[in-house]
Amino acid sequence: MCGIVGYAGRRECSPILFDALRRLEYRGYDSYGFATVDEDGIFVEKSTGRISESRAPSLPGTIGIGHSRWATHGGVTKENAHPHTDCSGNVAIVHNGIIENYQELRSALRERGHVFRSDTDSEIIAHLMEENLHLGFEEAAKRTLSLLEGRLAVVMIAKNHTNKLIGVRRGSPLILGVRESPEGKEYFLASDIPAFLEHTKQVMYLDDNEMVVINDGVRFHNLLTGEEVRKRLITIEWDAEQASKGEHPHFMIKEIMEQKDTLLRAINQPETEIMDVAERINRAHGTFFTGCGTAGRVCLAAEYLFSRIAGKHVNAVFSSEFPNYHHFLTDRTLLVPISQSGETADVLEAVAVAKARGVNVISLVNNIGSSLERASDKTFPINAGPEKAVASTKATTSQLALVTLLAYASAGRLREGKTLLLETASKVNDMLNPRYEERIRKLAEKIKDQKNIYIIGRSLNYPIALEAAIKIQEVSYIHAEGFAGGELKHGPIALIHDGVPCIVLAANDETKKDIISNAMEVKARGGYIIGVSPENNEVFDYWIRVPDAGNASPIVNIIPIQILAYHLAVLNGHDPDYPRNLSKSVTVK
Repeated sequence: MCGIVGYAGRRECSPILFDALRRLEYRGYDSYGFATVDEDGIFVEKSTGRISESRAPSLPGTIGIGHSRWATHGGVTKENAHPHTDCSGNVAIVHNGIIENYQELRSALRERGHVFRSDTDSEIIAHLMEENLHLGFEEAAKRTLSLLEGRLAVVMIAKNHTNKLIGVRRGSPLILGVRESPEGKEYFLASDIPAFLEHTKQVMYLDDNEMVVINDGVRFHNLLTGEEVRKRLITIEWDAEQASKGEHPHFMIKEIMEQKDTLLRAINQPETEIMDVAERINRAHGTFFTGCGTAGRVCLAAEYLFSRIAGKHVNAVFSSEFPNYHHFLTDRTLLVPISQSGETADVLEAVAVAKARGVNVISLVNNIGSSLERASDKTFPINAGPEKAVASTKATTSQLALVTLLAYASAGRLREGKTLLLETASKVNDMLNPRYEERIRKLAEKIKDQKNIYIIGRSLNYPIALEAAIKIQEVSYIHAEGFAGGELKHGPIALIHDGVPCIVLAANDETKKDIISNAMEVKARGGYIIGVSPENNEVFDYWIRVPDAGNASPIVNIIPIQILAYHLAVLNGHDPDYPRNLSKSVTVK
């Protein structure tokens, strides 16, 4: 959800915090703010709007915090923007997460005379710190956090502790970056690595219920036991260029165009690791794939892929619904969560429910070092690199490639699957050229003013129809729905009228005749048929060619829809990187 940052070093921190927060804008872009501290006190500057459209603050000090907000409790106002301070202005905090018991805590604080300036749950942290600060900064943080329920990450500074920065994590991500500089050691706290990637690749991960204290050095404490924790320094393989737009106008189109490379990184992994995961799936007494949003649709595709390729039944369940299946779980069950960020609250809750029943967990995750990786028994990396646009593109196709590879491996046909996917990656490389993009942009011009778009698919491409709808919805704000082709006549066909666009995902497989028949049904009622298919057909009013990729058709079929969604957003004046009301990493339930 929100992006939080902190800095402690020898340099003026305002420009460092501003740049770090700008790189985390994909986590929240309703409002933003900064607070710094020096011997004269705490200085705060905050505003509504997007940080990328603002200027760096000029606040004094070499220690400070920043926040980019995705609104949960309270509207988008300057008062609700972070950082929040206590009544006396002695403490400033930034917070990511939701405090579940904030109402009772706020009522009690008001009874004790505290005056609140915002409608947020976060502000109570500053007031609780105020009540406990007489115990010392660190002890006050421990006491305050013990009173809070829910998932959270907090970074804070205090007026009379001008050389100290404290960070706390419970459920929401918080990472420490460490840099050796000519001025001495510098420390960066952030929700995600891209915030400080241009400064350092050396990181330490906070685990749940841990506190880090930065004070001319760094110490970690377990909040439950009070014991000091030793951390190892880890080197991140990503570089700053991967996390920048480069020559592209938006992250979304850059990440779409990177798929010719990211697919290869997903496919070219040690065969021993692939076979290990496949064998665990084969041994399991019930396998569940789980994810949210786009990853949830990839899980649905996995159901079809394992059935079709391996003759094996696996279960796909959206993570928010997975706890309702706990009755089926045993120590012989396998859970395979899929996630780009590895920080999605519903996914982590699903893992916690599974672990409580003794379930083995093997995660497919892009963000190495994330909460999901550390909560899993084994992790299989997606290897898509940093994905900054809120709408997932390259991580999606890498996830699809991995589940396809695992289905083939489970059937004892790994080499066959790898060959198919390498050929598909080569075909994707041929697809992603300026002429292809221009053809799709022209289609976007034709349909950009439509109020509704429908997408149909069958078999492997039914989940892709659902994912296509998500892509169009989230960046263009056009109402889009995906359906199984055969279900149209059971209700949704009533929505068809003259000129309404219907995208038909027509793979060259045994479902082709049926999906073309469904397209004819739509056209007979006035629908404008957009065919995504290896071959043209007379029923198509507009044809987007895709390679004939066999069981990898979900990969090639979703890519032109990603491009279409991007251009629909741009033509309608929307920012495709930061769609309204959405956040890249949903760390609250």
